[in-house]
Amino acid sequence: MNFLCDVLDVSGTTDNGTMDDRETMRRWVETWKSAGPELEAVRRKEIEKINVLESLAALEGAFNYATRTLPPRDSSGLVEMQKWFSKLRR
Repeated sequence: MNFLCDVLDVSGTTDNGTMDDRETMRRWVETWKSAGPELEAVRRKEIEKINVLESLAALEGAFNYATRTLPPRDSSGLVEMQKWFSKLRR
């Protein structure tokens, strides 16, 4: 947590609702621009540490339970999603 506070330099700023002047907003954007690469590095390190086989083994029981107890769906939902996107576009 200290790492994020140091990277983001959020001292005195509690949420986006308190930023009413342009300079504060500009600083907030700049802070996140500089924090982005640092957070990406943390994410990559965490992903590299993942043991894929161990993770799959941990999820196997839930997957098998779902395939045994839930009936197959008629659709993946993709067609319905495309209909919603089409409506939003209009």
